Amino acid sequence: MPVTPSTGPRTSSPALFLVLGSCISLQFGAAFAAKLFPELGSWGTTVLRLGIAALVLLAITRPAVRRWNRDQWRATLALGLSLAGMNGFFYAAIERLPLGTAVAIEFLGPLTLAAVLTRKARDLTWVALALGGMTLLAVESVTTDAYLDPLGALYALIAAMFWALYIQTGARVGILVPGTGGLAVALVIATFAVAPLGMPGAVQVVHAPHLLLIGAGTALLASVIPYTLELAALRRVPRNVFGILLSLEPVAATFIGWLLLSQSAGPFRLLAIGLVVAASVGSSLSGRRVDDEEPVRNPAVAVTSS
Repeated sequence: MPVTPSTGPRTSSPALFLVLGSCISLQFGAAFAAKLFPELGSWGTTVLRLGIAALVLLAITRPAVRRWNRDQWRATLALGLSLAGMNGFFYAAIERLPLGTAVAIEFLGPLTLAAVLTRKARDLTWVALALGGMTLLAVESVTTDAYLDPLGALYALIAAMFWALYIQTGARVGILVPGTGGLAVALVIATFAVAPLGMPGAVQVVHAPHLLLIGAGTALLASVIPYTLELAALRRVPRNVFGILLSLEPVAATFIGWLLLSQSAGPFRLLAIGLVVAASVGSSLSGRRVDDEEPVRNPAVAVTSS
């Protein structure tokens, strides 16, 4: 049986590496997606990316949807709509904002969720560290960027809300639906949800088939790999710890922005990176101590493999 986020063992160390892999893959995927914006637009890129990812995961998992009950379908539908909003508005944001800035704003979603769900002072320490890092990133962005597009910032804030919902619904699907079949169906739902806005742009690949290869790379790096890793992480740690671990996302965005987009990092950003890394590592080590101090009451319970 799957472990629930609230009652299962907190094995944060494996989750740290799962989330780190997800963050790096996702930001490489965002860099790929930026190459599609001039031809497909942000929403067209979103449709192409989600659609290809859905087809790939459906072919791999072949979910037994006929045996799903109402709760499983309801949770998967909620996850699909969360994925649609999170991806669509994030791509709309990075079309107008630097990658690191957009991710820093979007991270307010999981950070707020982590603060709301946290009940122990020790965990609040890691939330505070991550919040300090995000604040420094915001200061660095405002003081170095010539212009902060207000509509792009609004899109990032909307994406932040959907990111928090994604954590909630992803944890629910991880409990109710075994394997990654729920994720595959959720990606199908997300594709149809954004299709009205993005399909006119997505069909442009018919006239430029080479864009389909870029879209496939984007789908693999920005959807298939990271969401599979995150679903596995959500089965191993509580949602508030997962939200703190996601503080690695702006760090990865800063690194990829420097590596691929020639976006330099100033002293504020470097200090912010140190704070969010400390928050993630501290949360992971804290989870390990809880495992040592509070053994699982029912040893027959095991984490479902993804």
